Parts: sequence; C-alpha cells; structure tokens
Amino acid sequence: MGEAIAKRVFAVNYSQLDRWSVAYFRSVNWQWPKEFIRPIGEALCRIQKIVTADLVTTPIIEKISFGGEITLLNEEKRAGYKGRLFKAESGQLIYSKIRVKQGSLCIVPPSIDWVAVSSEYPVYEINPKIAKPIYLELVLRSSAFKHYLDGLSHGGSTKTRIHPDQFEDLLIPIPPLSIQQKIVAHWEAAQLELASAETALSALVSELHYWLVNKSNGFGKVTQSKVFIANYENTQQWDVKAGRAAAFSTSNPDFIRLGDYTEECTETVRPWEEPEKEWPIYGVNNKDGVFLSAMQMGKEFNAPYKKIERDWFFHNPTRANVGSLGIVPEVPPDAITSPEYQVWRLKNGFLPDFMALMLKTDYFLALVGFNRVGGVKQRMYYANLAEIRLSEISIDMQKDFTERRQEILENIKVANEQLALRRKEIEKMILGTIPVEGN
Repeated sequence: MGEAIAKRVFAVNYSQLDRWSVAYFRSVNWQWPKEFIRPIGEALCRIQKIVTADLVTTPIIEKISFGGEITLLNEEKRAGYKGRLFKAESGQLIYSKIRVKQGSLCIVPPSIDWVAVSSEYPVYEINPKIAKPIYLELVLRSSAFKHYLDGLSHGGSTKTRIHPDQFEDLLIPIPPLSIQQKIVAHWEAAQLELASAETALSALVSELHYWLVNKSNGFGKVTQSKVFIANYENTQQWDVKAGRAAAFSTSNPDFIRLGDYTEECTETVRPWEEPEKEWPIYGVNNKDGVFLSAMQMGKEFNAPYKKIERDWFFHNPTRANVGSLGIVPEVPPDAITSPEYQVWRLKNGFLPDFMALMLKTDYFLALVGFNRVGGVKQRMYYANLAEIRLSEISIDMQKDFTERRQEILENIKVANEQLALRRKEIEKMILGTIPVEGN
C-alpha cells in the first residue's frame, strides 16, 4: 500500500507550506486515466436543513462507528441536548469531522427515514449521475484513502478534523457509472454468502423463540392483551409493565429467577492512571451485539470504566428492549466498556453460548420490555434483569442449540474472511492497480 499512497521522497515549495507536516503532503497514487480523477465535491452537494422538531422524539446521532453503524442518543441525552441540529435523510452521505480518517462515515440506510446531526457531521446529497452511493462509500472507506486522510486531519492528537471544504477538494477516482457498477456488483456478490449464513442464524433464533413460547403459559396473553390478572404479592411496583411481569410469574410459578444463576460484574478500571496507553472500548447494539467501538488514550477519560471478559454479558440499560445486549467475544485483557452499561456473568444453569442465542429472541426481549423500570426514561438495570423468570432448560437441549449456533457462526466467520479478501481485491480496483472485470 505504501507505493500507492506516496513516494518516500518528494519536494514541496516553501510557498506551499501552509502546514508543517510531512503527512499533510501525501497523495494517493491513483492508477486511473487522469480524466477519471476528480474532486469528491463534484459528486456531492452539501446541504443544511435545520431541525425544528421536538428533541424528545427526534432521532439524534450520537456517533457513527468505524464500520459505519449509526448509534442514536438515548431519551435522557436527547431531552438535555443543546445546539443546532441538521437533518440527514435516507441515501445521504454523512461523516464525522473528527473520526472520518478511521472510517466514521456512512450512507444513511433505507431503514432510517431521517436523523438529526450536529455541525460535526456534514450532510451531502449524492449526485446519481456522477457516483453510485455504494461505490463512493467503498472508496472513502478504503485503506489507502483513510491513510491519506490521516495526514490531512488537523488539530491535537485527540481532536483531529477534516473540514468539509477540504474534504470536498480531495481527489478520488470517479470512473463512468458502468465501471462503478461492476465494482459494486463484485462487492455485493461477496456479501451473498454472508447474508445466507446470517439468515440461518436468524432462523435458529426464531426456532428457539417458538420453543420458549411453547414452554410458557399465557405468553401471548401476558405480552399483548390489554387485560390480565396478576397476584399482588408478585408485583414489584404499581404500573402496567410490572403487572405484566407479575402476571407472567403467576402463570408460570415453576419458572426460575434469572438472578439466581447470574451475578453482576462491577470491577472498574481507571484508564487515566495510564495516560499514554490506548484502551479498547467495547459497545453493544442490536445488530452486532458486543463490538469494538473505539480506541481511546488514557488521558481522555474522566470516569472509571467497567472491566469485561470473554463470555460475560452486558447491555445498554436504555436500549436492551430493542436488543442492545450480548455476549463478550474474545477480547484483550484490558478490554473495558462504558460505566453506564450493565455487566453480568453466568454462575450456573445456562451455557454462555445458549444464553447468547436466547438474548436474541423476541421472547427474551418481551420479558426485558416489561421488567424495565421508569416512566418516559425506561431502563433495565441488572437488578431488573435478575427478576426475569425463565423455564429451566436441560443441558442437552442447550447443547443442541449451542452446537448448531457454533456451526453457523463458523460459516459466518468464513464468509467474513472471504468478504475481507474481496475487499482487498476491490481496494486494488479502486486504486487502479488491477483492472475492473469486463474492461
């Protein structure tokens, strides 16, 4: 990649030195005909639509992950938000001025009508006559381009930005749409096998969901009916959610309390005590489960973070009901997560891999839904999770689901490895070092 990015020795006139940085004068050695190398801005139109909607109900971006996943602010942070917001609609490009060099950009997906962003996230319409959105995202997320951006960003080591004017002037290959489509098709073909494996996992989750429903008495009535009966002694508090939880316990008196088989993990780490150390921070969402969210220097922390280990679990207390909970994968020994997240582990009764599968079921999410506490700002703390009631499940049954889950996860791993190889091929196509098929 080094040869594609820049030569080790180059000359710059003193009059051009508006910044004292070797990296600033890098350039990508695109191997395309000159007429295809054009400013990004030719394919984009920057827009600013001010949001005037009620902030409590407005979806506001908290961050874009390095993989392009959007995370939204919770209700509490939305209610207290200060500053102007701008609308970003489905199909538009947005990027983080601070973290675009690490891949923090995305095309707003079709599943999202619109989101609100701060001024730290420029918003662009993509001209369909010049560039295909997926092609543009592949270029901007390529290793060569991110390495290029790393030299252009300015500011301190922890706050580096790419200004929109500068971003729009950057040169990238914008070949004819027919060539872009061939590159996109090459990428999409590699995603089919991964999609197939992920569909198999969804089917297994669905199978477990219906198995759990059939093991429960009155699940549908308790979760959906407007009228239900619950013993007063089983009611933790006086509201509809607590009533549903009590009704579920009343209908299933032999079910076990999850807290009898789990324990909360509260060990914290003080990263600022090692200011020059880079710490791996893990997050959780309803798509990927637990994932590496960011790397952050110790001096940037101002609060203790929670320690996590493999086969532990944690969840976002404000979004657990929509699936933001999961099992911790293989992580480094210094892995940490937000102090706001609820971290816990199994003591007995359940296999970790089986629990990981069960957390994905609509059945479990329904139980989470009516075991939360609070009014508008509903949360599920560990204490609330511990009160969830579940059927006892034989180890043999758990092993059956676990073995099938592991087989599917292995298929997903292989598909991801193939996807990574395909991405390398596509990056070479984007650089122009290998020809696009059919040209």
